[in-house]
Parts: sequence; C-alpha cells; structure tokens
Amino acid sequence: MSFRAVLLGGFVAAGMGLSGAGVTAALMDVPQDAVPVQDPVGDALRATQQPDPQPQTLPAGTQTITVVDPESPVPQEEAPAGGEVTEEEATEEEVAAEEEVVETTVRSRHRVAVIHAIDKTTAESMRFEVEVGGRPVRFSKSLIFKVRACEITASNEITEDSIAYVEVGVQPRADRAATEARQIFKGWMFASSPSLNGMEHPVYDAWVVGCKTR
Repeated sequence: MSFRAVLLGGFVAAGMGLSGAGVTAALMDVPQDAVPVQDPVGDALRATQQPDPQPQTLPAGTQTITVVDPESPVPQEEAPAGGEVTEEEATEEEVAAEEEVVETTVRSRHRVAVIHAIDKTTAESMRFEVEVGGRPVRFSKSLIFKVRACEITASNEITEDSIAYVEVGVQPRADRAATEARQIFKGWMFASSPSLNGMEHPVYDAWVVGCKTR
C-alpha cells in the first residue's frame, strides 16, 4: 500500500467523522413532538405542601400565670467544661456554623423538567418532559421548548419549589424557510407561582410543573 493511499484513507476517515458529528449536532436541534406524562413530580411536590396546623388557643378571658417559688435559687449559667472559651475557639465555631449553612443552601439539580402547556384556540392541554440541554420539544405543532436548568429548592429555603430556566419559541411546522424559532419567552419559571414570571402570549400558555431525574 502506497503512502498516497494511506493518506487518502486518512482524509476519508476524518471527513466521515466530521460529517457524523455534524449530523448529530443537527439532530439535536430538530424538535421532537411532546409526549404526555401521567404522574409528574410537580403534583407530588404540591401534595406534600400541607397548610401549617393552627396553633392551639385558650378560651376567651383565660390568662396564663407562671408561679415562681421565692425560696428556689435563681439558676445560673454554668461555665463550659475546661474553663472559658477562647476567642480562637469561638471563631472556629462561627466558621463551622457558616459552612454548615452554606452546605444546606445548595439546590439539587435535575436532568428533566416537566412542562404544562395549553393551546387556547384548540383547548389542547398537555404535560410533557423536556430534557435539560437536550433536544427541543414541540407542542401543538408550533411551540418549541428548550430547558437550560431545572432545580429544586434546598431544605432551609422558605418555600419548597421547582425552578426551571426555559426558552420558548414559535415556529410553525410548515414554515420550512425559517431557520430559527421566533423566541417569545426566556427566563426562570416557578412551579409554586406560575404568574410570577409567566409566559405572556395571546394563543399559548405554559409553566413549569416540576423537576425529576430520569
């Protein structure tokens, strides 16, 4: 086998590899049709959000009186074992407490977002999944969804919520000339408050329901 043949074979293999990568990238940009989901995580998330129990109240006119024995000694704060706490030890405890707080505020990230979309003209309603960073999902032949992130709040945050960064565009399937969808929404959506940063459109309505790990 001559050197020219080996060199030609190398160019052919490199060309096939580049063409394969290009085809894969092109397929990742092709929207796939939305598929309904039956048991989204968002429903389970909202089901766990029970109202706070009402505090027990005493009947009207009832007063709470604390009786203190005058002969009982007044309790005094006991000094910690081993003597007084040094300034260095106090600083170490504060740093440890701050690190513990930082660890508990880390949100859990998930690979799939559950979206609910409605076509107001046809009354079509569907809940479907969109993979974070994956292929776009098309709803009602025109609405295209992309999800960049999907997170669930940490345990020490005030509200338990699912938050997703969503990009929504409109591109009719029959419009072959359009290379990109016309963007109508881009930003964070909140499952507990769909109207907080909701998508405003005369025909479509959409919001995030929850996040899940496939």
